[in-house]
Amino acid sequence: MATFLYKLGKLAFRRRHFVALVWVALLTLAGVGAASAPTAASSSFSIPGTEAQKAFDLLEKRAPEARADGASARVVFKASDGEKVTDPANKAAILKTVGALRSGSDQVARADDPFRAKTVSKDGSTAYASVSYKVTSMELADDDRDALEKTTDKARESGLTVEVGGDALQAMPETGSSEIIGIAIAAVVLVITFGSLIAAGLPLLTALIGVGIGVSSITALADALDLGTTTSTLAMMIGLAVGIDYALFIVSRYRGELAEGRDREEAAGRAVGTAGSAVVFAGLTVVIALVGLAVVNIPMLTKMGFAAAGTVVIAVLIALTLIPALLGYAGKRVLPMGEKGRLFGGGRKASAAEDGKPAAEDAKPNMGTRWARFVVRRPIAVLLVGIVGLGAAAIPVSQLELGLPDDGAQPTSTTQRKAYDLVSDGFGPGFNGPLMVVGDLKGADDPKAAAGQIRKTVAGLDDVLAAAPPMFNKAGDTAIISVVPSSKPSGIETEDLVHSIRDTGAKITDSTGAEIMVTGTTAMNIDVSQKLNDALLPYLALVVGLAFLLLIIVFRSILVPLKAALGFLLSVLAALGAVVAVFQWGWLGSLFGVEQTGPIMSMMPIFMVGVVFGLAMDYEVFLVTRMREAYVHGERPGQAIVTGFRHGARVVSAAAVIMIAVFAGFIGSSEQMVKMIGFGLAIAVFFDAFVVRMALVPAVLALLGAKAWWLPTWLDRVLPDVDVEGEGLRTAADRDADPDGDRELTRV
Repeated sequence: MATFLYKLGKLAFRRRHFVALVWVALLTLAGVGAASAPTAASSSFSIPGTEAQKAFDLLEKRAPEARADGASARVVFKASDGEKVTDPANKAAILKTVGALRSGSDQVARADDPFRAKTVSKDGSTAYASVSYKVTSMELADDDRDALEKTTDKARESGLTVEVGGDALQAMPETGSSEIIGIAIAAVVLVITFGSLIAAGLPLLTALIGVGIGVSSITALADALDLGTTTSTLAMMIGLAVGIDYALFIVSRYRGELAEGRDREEAAGRAVGTAGSAVVFAGLTVVIALVGLAVVNIPMLTKMGFAAAGTVVIAVLIALTLIPALLGYAGKRVLPMGEKGRLFGGGRKASAAEDGKPAAEDAKPNMGTRWARFVVRRPIAVLLVGIVGLGAAAIPVSQLELGLPDDGAQPTSTTQRKAYDLVSDGFGPGFNGPLMVVGDLKGADDPKAAAGQIRKTVAGLDDVLAAAPPMFNKAGDTAIISVVPSSKPSGIETEDLVHSIRDTGAKITDSTGAEIMVTGTTAMNIDVSQKLNDALLPYLALVVGLAFLLLIIVFRSILVPLKAALGFLLSVLAALGAVVAVFQWGWLGSLFGVEQTGPIMSMMPIFMVGVVFGLAMDYEVFLVTRMREAYVHGERPGQAIVTGFRHGARVVSAAAVIMIAVFAGFIGSSEQMVKMIGFGLAIAVFFDAFVVRMALVPAVLALLGAKAWWLPTWLDRVLPDVDVEGEGLRTAADRDADPDGDRELTRV
């Protein structure tokens, strides 16, 4: 592989005009496609195989007028102190608002009068009007949300406290500022790392081109493939992360080849042949992790994974072709110069190369070298400290509670949270998430009696506050019963109630012939959490298993990939522990803007496994391949560790800091889910890059010695030789010029 990529890098360098033109044309084509594509409706959300989804499908078929999966809003009215909502003036204002809600949007299917629907609190201080829409919350247009907000704003002029809950106001959070912050920090880190604006600008430029092509392509295909806005958000985040990483490693290697005295074209070829090989395999691990999301069998999540994987493939192709082409334009301006270069640690290398001296001999040991030597001398101590530290951070995982956040997890300043609190105070927390029990009465001899039996049975269960009379469809073969729990929607008691209702289904079917299903937003959230939880182990086995096989090919070792996988699991557990401590227990919550603790988002474990595993294997491949390269070229195992750190630690650290900055930018979001994702990914990258890869990996390799690179003879014969170390690039001329060349490394 190294030889093929070497030739590709040299070809791209020589044909730089053609390569640059091709990528600009692709970016233009994708941009035109995105601009001319029809505006895509928001992606539909379905969870195949769950009871909640089956109930939605049944209602869609038999009672489409019910709009069971349509968006909903709950407009809550609270009278001033000493007044009641039933007072003539307040009642008139509420009825006027309900009328305005009905006429405010064509998508409104129903807006209930709270006085007829009897949704007035016992003390008369609070009332709420339920608004149902013809489309789901993801398909609701901004104009419809604006109409809802304008109507409630006008209602406040009457002196009533008016707040809006439900999913109708849920819109995708804006993340533009977070991305800008991440890119700005990435630029600063790159300038410090390279000491050259040109060298720092190349990774940013190519990453933005790759993200531009990827996101524009997703936008262009969104309508045809039913892709939602979350798809492009994930693709943008991952594409930006790996795009900067991959370009960073190739540019760094190119600078090292120039410092060794090679001409520019040869340096570009060798950079792509060596670092590019690591980029290919690192990209494959990310693609495996993202495509593996299909195991969960949630269509929206599958599409997100495939789209993000496509963006990663684009980032790899850009790193292998566009980077060497742009290096052809930049020339030696990617090297640090003068006092500025010395300030950033590069001037001495450049001057040494100009004098014809090997840069590695002239330069004093850098921080990576000193740290590696320390770890090699004290591997057991470093290993114990690292494992104990990560183990302690992982302890809170034992108390992990998974769920999907409701309006109670919103910031206290939002109208959704205020409406949630008003309903909880006036009616009880269960009114914020009523369950929808659907009765399939086709098999019942007496449908109405069966529906009555269902209501009576459900009403007698623990934690049921109220069960409304059944509502029948036109054919009379389907009934809908609204059940109000005593506990909040995200509470464990509510989850237990859903399971209890489902457990009684068999008894009801035996006695009446009717079948019952539980659905609604709360039940759907519970089913999603369960589905994600059930898919975690199969997904983990698939992703880690495939990546393990891939890393065996890369490192030609059994123990090194095993160590990489175990280290990753340890870092993910520690990161999840930190998420539980902050967002579920509230530790340091004020520091990260956590206003309400609660269950951890159910997709968080799988999401962290998928994203962090890919990035963790990036760092593993880039760092350990340099150690493998040194070992293959004749260095002792301990010295190979030091050599790998001397060449790779600085760049891997810079890449990790950039990723942490990109993810940490999302912590400032007002959305609890986005905040949680940003914190979880940032702390996971920190643990994996700086504790596992920088401490545990060299400590384990130092303890294993030459055994780390052991591979059974029969397996060595079976595995393809991909030559990640670039041994095939060492020409006969190189060996004739330096008889001991086989024992030396190219400098990065």
